[in-house]
Formats: sequence, C-alpha cells, structure tokens
Amino acid sequence: MSRPSSTGPSANKPCSKQPPPQPQHGPSPAAPPAAATISAAGPGSSAVPAAAAVISGPGGGGGAGPVSPQHHELTSLFECPVCFDYVLPPILQCQAGHLVCNQCRQKLSCCPTCRGALTPSIRNLAMEKVASAVLFPCKYATTGCSLTLHHTEKPEHEDICEYRPYSCPCPGASCKWQGSLEAVMSHLMHAHKSITTLQGEDIVFLATDINLPGAVDWVMMQSCFGHHFMLVLEKQEKYEGHQQFFAIVLLIGTRKQAENFAYRLELNGNRRRLTWEATPRSIHDGVAAAIMNSDCLVFDTAIAHLFADNGNLGINVTISTCCP
Repeated sequence: MSRPSSTGPSANKPCSKQPPPQPQHGPSPAAPPAAATISAAGPGSSAVPAAAAVISGPGGGGGAGPVSPQHHELTSLFECPVCFDYVLPPILQCQAGHLVCNQCRQKLSCCPTCRGALTPSIRNLAMEKVASAVLFPCKYATTGCSLTLHHTEKPEHEDICEYRPYSCPCPGASCKWQGSLEAVMSHLMHAHKSITTLQGEDIVFLATDINLPGAVDWVMMQSCFGHHFMLVLEKQEKYEGHQQFFAIVLLIGTRKQAENFAYRLELNGNRRRLTWEATPRSIHDGVAAAIMNSDCLVFDTAIAHLFADNGNLGINVTISTCCP
C-alpha cells in the first residue's frame, strides 16, 4: 500500500511565525501557543578514507589520534582497487595475488588489476592475520570521524557513526536525499516546501482528516532554543488489522545534542488527558526504530476519537531544555 507523503499537493503552506491561536483543552497557559494545521498527505509515499591505522593485538579495540606514515602505508595495502574501501577478512585474491573487497568481487568477472580469473576462490590467510593486527580508520574519516577500529568492530560502528551521511528525515521512502547535517534544513526548505514551521517551545500540532484510510503521515517543524525539531504523527498497521497512531519528536541534530532537550506530547479533551514525555531522537535514528520499539506516544483509533474534533486531532507539543 502506498504511503502518503507529508509533502504532497494537499499539504498546507508554511504558516507565519505568529499564526492565529488555536483553541486548547484544559488550563490555558499565560500565552497561547502557536498552532499549525497539518493536512494528511496526498497519495504517494515519504574517496579513499584517511589512513589512521595503528598496530594492535587481535581484537585490540579502537582508538583515535595521529599515526605514523608507516601505518598509512600498511593500511594502504588493504585498499580495494575498485571502491577504495578496505579489503577485510575473509580476504580473497586472484590467481596472481591481487586483492579486491568481497562487495566488489561479487560484481566482477575478472581481476580489476591484472584482468586474470577470480575463480577459483583463493584465501590469503597471511593478509588476514595482518588485518587482525591493524586498526582501520572509519570510512567516514574524511567527514570528521577520528576512530580507528579492529576490522570486526568496523561495520557495526559505521552503521551508527555520527559522521555518516544524514538521510531525509521525512517519513516514507519517496525521498532518497542524503547529505551533511548542515544541509538537512536547506533540503527540507527547498524539496519539502509544504511542511509548516512554527516558532516557540509550546505549540499545537493539529492533524486533519485522521479518519483517512490506509497509512498516513502528518509532519511539521518546530523551531526553538536555536534548533529545529520535526514532529511526526503516523497512522499505520503495526499489527495486522489493528491501526495505531505513533507520535514522536526528532531533533535536526546529533544524538549528543538531543540529550540536551526533552519534549512532551499531550492530548486533551472531554476531561481526559494523555501525555508522553521523552528525549527527542536524532534524525540519524529516524522514526522507524522508535515505532518498532513503541518508544513514542502510541494510541489506537478508539483513543484518537476520544480526543478528536470532527476528524481533526490537536496535539500540544512542548520542548524544554534539560539541566546540565
């Protein structure tokens, strides 16, 4: 089933910094929070690494810091001639002894160095032993990561490295953009212009037409404390035949920056209140993992109808800073 994107033609245009106040349930704050109406989305979704090797015993763990030219020369022996990443165990060679990484090897019919046959597969046990005694730089060393790691630890670290490229944080799979953290907001403003942005730490996120069938996303941005936060409400069937709503706040920033903030989501109405408080997730972590672990505000359609007004659901969103 296709997932509506938050940036479809039916999404609202960005509101001004001082939008008209929206009615709220429960006690009124001293100053009414900003509010945005978010319509359901339309049909459609959402070089060579710098060498920094050091000699270590097998499984010796990672490190950081400058290394000698000799270590640079040693790690360069493991560079794949196709992708320039490192050839890590299990290490296979051609009949002439040339190396190529396992990912590239699967796409090749001959050795990229000598054009000789790649079959039969020949293990280079000597190079595997050397690889176990070397710390390799993270593949994102060129973007700032200074860690060096044993080859068994390298893939796991690179999956969560803070210096890896950021993907577009919008829900759904329609946008394939990747880039630096500094470029995320520029991408959102140019490629997803229909996303509403409100200023202030206390706002109202109004999702319209929550009774639409199928999987639906509502997205808006909140700007406060010098940072940008993405508010996401998703309706989907996490379990077959049981539709649920998932609401979460993401920081356009790193995990370390996210630890400096807290957010509260609150549904009010008919003398009822439902509240969720948590630390925002970095957009590096995304929405999917939070939904999978139910690490967000979760409620079913019956609960949604208790708080909805004519098919529209208002969520009070409050961002606060944490004490150091």
